[in-house]
Amino acid sequence: MEGLHPSYFVGIDWASNKHDVCVVDVAGTIVEAFIIAHTAEGLGELIRRLRRFGSPQHLPIAIERPSGLLVDTLVEAGFSVVPVHPNALKATRPRYAAAPGKSDPGDAYILADILRTDGHRFRPLRAPSDRTKALRAAVRTRDDLVATRVQLANQLRSLLESFWAGAAAIFADVDSPIALDFLDSYPTPESAARLGPKRLERFLKRAAYCGRRPVDHLLDRLRSAPAGHAAELESETKGQLVRSLVAVLRPLVAQIRELDGLIAAHLAQHPDGEIIQSFPRTGTVNAAQILAELGDDRLRFTTEAQLAAEAGVAPVTHSSGKHRGVACRFACNKRLRKALTTWADNSRHAHPWARAVYRNARSRGCAHPHAIRILARAWVRVLWRCWQNESTYNPAKHGRATPFLTTAQPTSAAA
Repeated sequence: MEGLHPSYFVGIDWASNKHDVCVVDVAGTIVEAFIIAHTAEGLGELIRRLRRFGSPQHLPIAIERPSGLLVDTLVEAGFSVVPVHPNALKATRPRYAAAPGKSDPGDAYILADILRTDGHRFRPLRAPSDRTKALRAAVRTRDDLVATRVQLANQLRSLLESFWAGAAAIFADVDSPIALDFLDSYPTPESAARLGPKRLERFLKRAAYCGRRPVDHLLDRLRSAPAGHAAELESETKGQLVRSLVAVLRPLVAQIRELDGLIAAHLAQHPDGEIIQSFPRTGTVNAAQILAELGDDRLRFTTEAQLAAEAGVAPVTHSSGKHRGVACRFACNKRLRKALTTWADNSRHAHPWARAVYRNARSRGCAHPHAIRILARAWVRVLWRCWQNESTYNPAKHGRATPFLTTAQPTSAAA
């Protein structure tokens, strides 16, 4: 909003089927208010009506969400779109009415007026590059599919434990390809009644088992699990349900593997991919998750504290008089927080400094999730600097980590 002196301000209350629009002037007077449908014709009408108030780059528009088809349409048309967090809108409503109330036209007006009075506090949205958009779409779709896989796997495990607990225990993951093949072949205890070492060995060869556990050990897992008490009809019905869940999980697991390859290809072509992957234990998918939420707009986070707050790894302090409380930050980018805390948790197993930060937090009485957020906050300082400088992570330039890396060298050499 810096350098702009607009004559009009626009607020849009977004909805799935229609959008309430309000335009106010510099005095806060409503110039026009209307509703447009969420259709191609409606979005076209919105662009035409807004252009009557001036050039798009000098007409700021406040909206509660930073993404979506409506936002993409406005950005593509050249308008200055300003995302306003829903919590900020909620906290501002008492300025306009003593009684609690909410309406879509009222929210559109408040958004426009917030932009008029407090526009200097917000930053216009900058569209990410096409590479970042593609990477973000692939990563978020994979994350959603993984969540669905976990839900279905939990449902399958719960079903097995009710009548065929050994099948859930024989392999480490009930949704692994070999476990799904086993359940498809032996969906009930009765179908595995004649399963012995030789039969199981032939099955493992057909399924290309890695051989991590010997046949006898797997059979012991299968037979030592609690026996079910389902009658014949119940067992047969539940066996059919097992095969139904297996039929759903198989293509889902295969598609997640396909997306892993797609994400790796996009990450390798992204200009910032090398920066994120230079950090310890970011891997491929986790690095892509971080980069997809971080984006490529380096003006988005002017300080590392802003990035930490957006990621939810910096606490919220409530201080008034003699009272002072510190709490976890819930208003944040949940996907970014999950990506950063996953990386932080992995890094403590490979980086001496990260291990020390985590252990110090634990020694102070912090629970594991809290200690991981503390470590993620420490990593954010380094990540932000490397991202701003467009440079890869160099342990030799990481001042706080240097003493730990120096003391760790003789140990690694001796090992």
